[in-house]
Amino acid sequence: MEANNRRDFLKKAALAGASALMAPTLLAAEGEDESEFVLSPSKRTDSQLIVPKNNGLKITGTFLDEISHDIPHQNWGEKEWDLDFQHMKRIGIDTVIMIRSGYRKFITYPSKYLLGKGCYMPSVDLVDMYLRLAEKYNMKFYFGLYDTGHYWDTRDMSWEVEYNKYVIDEVWNTYGEKYKSFGGWYISTEISRNTKGAIGAFHTMGKQCKDVSNGLPTFISPWIDGKKAVMGTGKMTREDAVSVEQHEREWNEIFDGIHDVVDACAFQDGHIDYDELDAFFTVNKKLADKYGMQCWTNAETFDRDMPIRFLPIKFDKLRMKLEAAKRAGYDKAITFEFSHFLSPQSAYLQAGHLYDRYREYFEIK
Repeated sequence: MEANNRRDFLKKAALAGASALMAPTLLAAEGEDESEFVLSPSKRTDSQLIVPKNNGLKITGTFLDEISHDIPHQNWGEKEWDLDFQHMKRIGIDTVIMIRSGYRKFITYPSKYLLGKGCYMPSVDLVDMYLRLAEKYNMKFYFGLYDTGHYWDTRDMSWEVEYNKYVIDEVWNTYGEKYKSFGGWYISTEISRNTKGAIGAFHTMGKQCKDVSNGLPTFISPWIDGKKAVMGTGKMTREDAVSVEQHEREWNEIFDGIHDVVDACAFQDGHIDYDELDAFFTVNKKLADKYGMQCWTNAETFDRDMPIRFLPIKFDKLRMKLEAAKRAGYDKAITFEFSHFLSPQSAYLQAGHLYDRYREYFEIK
């Protein structure tokens, strides 16, 4: 009897010590069996949101960043990519965009032209793989043009035009008529302001893309030169950000010069603050409507507000951006980029959690 009392005492003492270290949500309610709750998860499966659900623009497109210029490569094979396309399909993604077919010497397909220019031979033809997977999952694939790197070094766009003159023809002749999933073109040269030579370069490349492919759509994804456009400065924000009025003036001129060969513009949404979204988004939509262009948002799923470059974004930040896009009447939301920052099989554990929060918010089973 005495031994039994001692064992009961030790058991209760151990439970009391464990519960003192645990979060309040893990403690047993009065009158319930404590052992059932020790280190056990919540009985609920969904977050208890206190904001309206399904109140933003759903993401229906994503870039594919296989070159991985400034984020770690995940070293996936076709098995992993096939699974990722399934995860994309589950949340309604119908468009995949290869962000660039090459950057400097690394390329995504065995281009005879680029190999002849000193680029490295890839081990897999990623363009062919993406087109096959897009066809398998009934998605449209947009081909991103080649980035020589010379523009970033010199601000001279003539290199981009010259190289892509050959790449566009080569890619269309190799893949364009072979795959129904080949749905359009992404002019991958990124700008934020009315850069010298940008209008002419975008027009030349956009026109060639449309001419060779019987008018398939083209789009661009520039950034807004806002307070968080600080790459290479070592700072988190800057003071000489573009005003809404100057942004409107410059992009009115750019759209005027390219709207006949560029069908959509997907401004990156991460370079402005969250309380500036409505002002800039309203201007973007007004300009796109004026020139008969589609207004998309590039809803970045990585966080620019942290000193670590780059990690998956906090869900509330993504939610606010997608809600602003819906308020502005945007036509489509794409993201940079599902596989690293939103996929359940990403190298970043947080990406899978973001995927779950996204599904809860949009009520996707």
